[in-house]
Amino acid sequence: MSARATAAAAATAVAVAGTVLMPLSAYAAPAETGNQRPLKITMGAPAPSGPLTRGGAAETFELTVANTSDQPHSFHPWILGTPAGASPLQKSDVLFKVEGVTAPATESFIGQQDGGWQGIFHPAGKKVGEPFEVPAGGKLTWKVTIGLGKSYPTNDGDLKLQATSYDADVTEAGTLIFKTDPVIKPGSLETWIDRINPCQDKTAELQCREMDLHHRATGDGEFGTALATYLTMNLSDGTSAEEADIRLQVQTDGQWKDLSAKDGYRLADIPKGFGEASGERKVHLRAKVGPNSKLKKESTVTLYAETALAEGNTHPFVDAQAKFKVAPATTPTSPSPSPSGSATTKPSTSPSPSASASASASASATTTTTTTTGGNTHTTGNGGSGSLAHTGADSNTGLYSGLAVVLVGLGGAAAWLGARRRKAVRG
Repeated sequence: MSARATAAAAATAVAVAGTVLMPLSAYAAPAETGNQRPLKITMGAPAPSGPLTRGGAAETFELTVANTSDQPHSFHPWILGTPAGASPLQKSDVLFKVEGVTAPATESFIGQQDGGWQGIFHPAGKKVGEPFEVPAGGKLTWKVTIGLGKSYPTNDGDLKLQATSYDADVTEAGTLIFKTDPVIKPGSLETWIDRINPCQDKTAELQCREMDLHHRATGDGEFGTALATYLTMNLSDGTSAEEADIRLQVQTDGQWKDLSAKDGYRLADIPKGFGEASGERKVHLRAKVGPNSKLKKESTVTLYAETALAEGNTHPFVDAQAKFKVAPATTPTSPSPSPSGSATTKPSTSPSPSASASASASASATTTTTTTTGGNTHTTGNGGSGSLAHTGADSNTGLYSGLAVVLVGLGGAAAWLGARRRKAVRG
């Protein structure tokens, strides 16, 4: 999602749609200890020349991998597609086909992981992940066909393709940029949280916070799919949001309505067609400590708002976060008068609020939040902090950061669940 990919990961096999996908290793790791990466990829000029149009004619180019070593070597082909614009790609947005020229018969398919588009191919009749064998000092060549589907997002422009190997055995990758028609001004989806203040219903400051979540699109075109936003929370003391009984609510028609943990605290979808002309969308949220809270001490909540396409490629591609403090409720009791002349009755004592809670409440009331979104700065005086974590469908995702570790997925659901599990353990 955001660019949080690690440089390496444990080998893992994933079953998707009945097919076992092979583990992908970190691109940055050497293919063989002590040896240079032996493979070089070149991509020929596309034909016919000219820009691609949605639903129009496709173009073909030759992809060649050369083995510079004196030994046969395996090749695990992997093509990454990155659009210039705001929207992630769905499978149907790009047409993809691969045929062997001097290479063996080939099968291909489109995969998606971490919101990114992937073109995958392998020897026909073999399992996904089975490599091609490139002879010592030899070459293999394929004809690759690329086109734009009618559904290619109107808020996406040129398509960048990068051909490499997911087994870290390529010393030179290949890159092509396909121009698209019509030419657009690429933009992004910006999201941020601000105006984090004590609740207006006079609930104690560290028991309830209100805030605004914003979405704004820039650039030409619009999203062809509705947008879904999910909320998650982490607490700095390690307490889960369920144990802390922090209840998330959204204001609708002037009334506060509970959000359900069962559906991932999903907000109402932003309808398809959202673009720059739609203006800014604002949602008023509230986080309130419930009566069943097991909080033992003051803690900092980090609230994450992650936005994804509502269907198809549902991996989050933009997120924002806010921080605010919560604390256990304090319920002082009045001393009970002792019976006259009683020497055995002990007077009751009244617990007082902790110094840390008082100091925190005082400090948070004077906090100034500065949020930067795509070059725009929002400054608000409030009782917490809001920030824009990441915006846009760009090359800064976990998939594209140095071609870091990913698992090829045929769909986005597994990736979304994995991302939310990772989010749940973030501090």
